[in-house]
Amino acid sequence: MPSIYATALTFDLPDGARLLDGIDLALGPGRHGLLGHNGAGKSTLLKLLAGQLRPTGGSVTVHGTVGYLPQAVAADPTQPVAGWLGIEPQLAALAAIEQGSVDPADFETVGSDGWDVAQRARATLDRLGLQTIELDRPAGSLSGGEAVLLALSARLLARPSVLLLDEPTNNLDTQARARLYEAVDQFAGLLVVVSHDRALLDRLDQIGELSQGHLCWYGGGFAAYREAKAAEQAAAQQAVTTAGAQVRRQRRDLAQAETKQARRDRSGRALAGRGAAGSMPKGASNWHQNRAELTAGRSRGLHQARLEAAKEELARAQAALPEHTKLAIDLPGTAVPAGRTVLELTGVRPAHTDLNLDLIIRGPERLAITGPNGIGKTSLLRVIVGQTEPTAGQAALRVPARLAPQSLDLLDDTLSVLDNVLAAAPRAAPAQVRSQVAKLGFRGRAAEQLAGTLSGGERWRANLAMLLLACPAPQLLLLDEPTNNLDLEAVDLLVQALAAFRGALLVVSHDEPFLAELDLTGRLDLARHQEPA
Repeated sequence: MPSIYATALTFDLPDGARLLDGIDLALGPGRHGLLGHNGAGKSTLLKLLAGQLRPTGGSVTVHGTVGYLPQAVAADPTQPVAGWLGIEPQLAALAAIEQGSVDPADFETVGSDGWDVAQRARATLDRLGLQTIELDRPAGSLSGGEAVLLALSARLLARPSVLLLDEPTNNLDTQARARLYEAVDQFAGLLVVVSHDRALLDRLDQIGELSQGHLCWYGGGFAAYREAKAAEQAAAQQAVTTAGAQVRRQRRDLAQAETKQARRDRSGRALAGRGAAGSMPKGASNWHQNRAELTAGRSRGLHQARLEAAKEELARAQAALPEHTKLAIDLPGTAVPAGRTVLELTGVRPAHTDLNLDLIIRGPERLAITGPNGIGKTSLLRVIVGQTEPTAGQAALRVPARLAPQSLDLLDDTLSVLDNVLAAAPRAAPAQVRSQVAKLGFRGRAAEQLAGTLSGGERWRANLAMLLLACPAPQLLLLDEPTNNLDLEAVDLLVQALAAFRGALLVVSHDEPFLAELDLTGRLDLARHQEPA
């Protein structure tokens, strides 16, 4: 039976910061998900389980053959598909045998189970929707989504009993995602998936949330996880409410005790005065005064201790509340009048595509660009901003525009957050930029923090600041698969930021829940703009 065990698993970053802190793990056959904030260590944990990294402390034991699919699929682009699949030597040996070779080395290369490797490879590719991909095709000619599916095919072809997938649906179109979901459903071994794809997470047996170096498991898919988290948040909020009420109660009790004590003090002074006047023996007067002072000190100390304990409980309850950054950014410079022409495409054909596109965008239109992998969505965005020239037609951009590529990373790690944004907005007033950066969560000294020291979530917000606060202000924003690798909170922040953006928007995405949260005015399906081959 395939299994993964981890004991006291610890991993420290090169700067000494602890990323994973004593994680214990026991997984058997089934489908297990991992999610958490950007920078929480999900990919690192998966690499530790795959044996790609050595832990700082603790141990990992895996029973079964492992197939590991990283986020970034890297290989020689000149290598044929068969090479990516790892079957090129076997195919060459089979071809030699068919031509009459009796060399033992060829038979050894084929092995006992390699005689049908070409048929199995073809069946695996076909199952994942790669029917048109031939085994001798250069892998560098594939789209990003096709490359991900090809890499998954290579892992499945090796017949692993333990399969580790890191954000496998990135760059996949709707149909490709459906095929990957089917492959996940059919996998009979032990599967661990790092993902923020809500549809994929809903197909899993349990979900582990990685936070502050620790791992907490929730039974069921994403819907069950979300329900459990909502209950946790409600309980945490109730704990804060209860602790706050207790603090107020203890403050009230302390005030009442001090009022009563003030009355006693007045009575004590009156008794002391009577003793001084001779109406009460002096010894009795002193006894009453000392007893009152001792009782007052004890009462005050007791109420102070109770108040401090209540304050500490309130602090613990507040610390347990989940952190949610809320954006309050205002972007008036991005506004576009309703009738103004933003973009005009006339017979545009991006290189290496069959597209023929006519398009006019006026005013703050917001379009989703959809289409299957490899159709040319990214190529079209690059033509629009002038990064590449079309092979036919003309693209006329009438307003300032900014393109956010799939791997959104615009930061210079040696500069502060503020200086990075000022580099993108050289004509803007520093005080104004600082104010806007604060609305993106970088207040005070946080704006002076070096980009290289930011957490994953902070880095995303800093990139968002560079994109939205650029000068001149972008009036057309082009986003290429913006939710790839983003945690769920970061997606919420992106939706908030785009709600504040007043210009035109073109967004390439296969994340349907994300698109549903945007105020779109329409969709541009590139499949309808292909010319017959």
